[in-house]
Amino acid sequence: QVQLGESGGGSVQTGGSLRLSCAGSGLTFSSFTMGWFRQPPGKEREFVAQMWWNSGITKYADSVKGRFTISRDYAKNTLYLQMDSLKPEDTAVYYCAISPSNLGYQYWGQGTQVTVSS
Repeated sequence: QVQLGESGGGSVQTGGSLRLSCAGSGLTFSSFTMGWFRQPPGKEREFVAQMWWNSGITKYADSVKGRFTISRDYAKNTLYLQMDSLKPEDTAVYYCAISPSNLGYQYWGQGTQVTVSS
């Protein structure tokens, strides 16, 4: 059974940093993509960043390029999101998710709140 657990959210001021973690278990897929999404208050969930697990190739939303960095600990099946130069518009619930074999994101964590105050 696939399980994802996020941690590391919190409250910071504009310009601050946070590092989110997503620990995965039950990852028996031969290939998969892990990603970060977020849902700002009153808005739809949106893509933030993703990494193809085996290759390490990454992709970012334009809104976070140059500020956020996605990385992984391959041995621990853990995905990270380093968030620097945070802005109030980054306030959201952040979710990690898995897309097995490029079939779409099917497994989701419970989310972690990030609040950036001005």
